[in-house]
Amino acid sequence: MYPVTIRNEAACDYTEVESLTRNAFWNVYVPGCFEHYLAHILRDHKDFIPELDLVAETTDGKIVGNVMYTKSRLVNQHNTALSVLTFGPLSVHPDYQRMGISKQLLEFSFDKAIQSGYPVIVIFGNPGNYVSRGFKSCKKYNVHAADGSYPAAMLVKELVSGTLDGTTWFYHESPAYAFDPAEAERFDAQFEAMKKEWHPSQEEFYIHSHSVLQG
Repeated sequence: MYPVTIRNEAACDYTEVESLTRNAFWNVYVPGCFEHYLAHILRDHKDFIPELDLVAETTDGKIVGNVMYTKSRLVNQHNTALSVLTFGPLSVHPDYQRMGISKQLLEFSFDKAIQSGYPVIVIFGNPGNYVSRGFKSCKKYNVHAADGSYPAAMLVKELVSGTLDGTTWFYHESPAYAFDPAEAERFDAQFEAMKKEWHPSQEEFYIHSHSVLQG
């Protein structure tokens, strides 16, 4: 596992983290990417959690990974709301991927989240990337999307075992993740030009993001 120090992001890290995030996501899910713009706007949203905004830093001071968290909500059939977490972007520089850095960031952040009293994390992602970190299908916890479906890419991790037992839940993502694509394009224009291309990972993303489990 590659040795890194994990610490909170500082204001002086913002530009480096946004560049890292752009490099990590470029052409992965769509031609180009927008995750660096999302990192840029999340920090000013009321649902953003600064204490769970973490970077992984090498011994020579280079930031090679980052994870950001926001608050979201689960609401059950009795209209009782539960404050939970969502993370993303989770970024690792392409030169340092598959070295255990994302694992270190997540495990560190899970411990901090538990200490802060958060019981559950809900994300949208490729199950192959997250089941080894303790995430399970939303259907196994009876957690629905707001429209009542079970998206195949919606994954749940209980930080406090038993929190979701015995009831039906509906997930409500923070509006922090809403953005104007035109604004994202304008933001991207300040970075060094990179070619937008089609990669097979984009089709994989399309399949995961449009798949729903049968009730």
